[in-house]
Amino acid sequence: MARPEKHVFVCSQARPPGHPRGSCADKGCREVLDEFYFQFQQRQCFDKVAITATGCLGPCGSGTNVLVYPEGIMYGPVTKDDVAAIFDEHLLGGTPVDRLKVPADVW
Repeated sequence: MARPEKHVFVCSQARPPGHPRGSCADKGCREVLDEFYFQFQQRQCFDKVAITATGCLGPCGSGTNVLVYPEGIMYGPVTKDDVAAIFDEHLLGGTPVDRLKVPADVW
């Protein structure tokens, strides 16, 4: 297997209902993760991108959070409808999606 150029981490943190920090699970992370996997399969970019479900990435209030390395760019809140843009513009096109980046004081 080739080493991927980009690695995408999708927060899948699921805290109990009513937790003061909230969680990405409450904000649709499963749907976002499923769409990343779908786009990954559709585009057949196995040698370019890796996708990993992860625990808390930090800024729970802005979830669903997505972190892309090696650049270390965090997106949030990400919806299912944003995933194609992240693939087209950033993961395959090389240009981060500015409208989805979390504010600099967050990440």
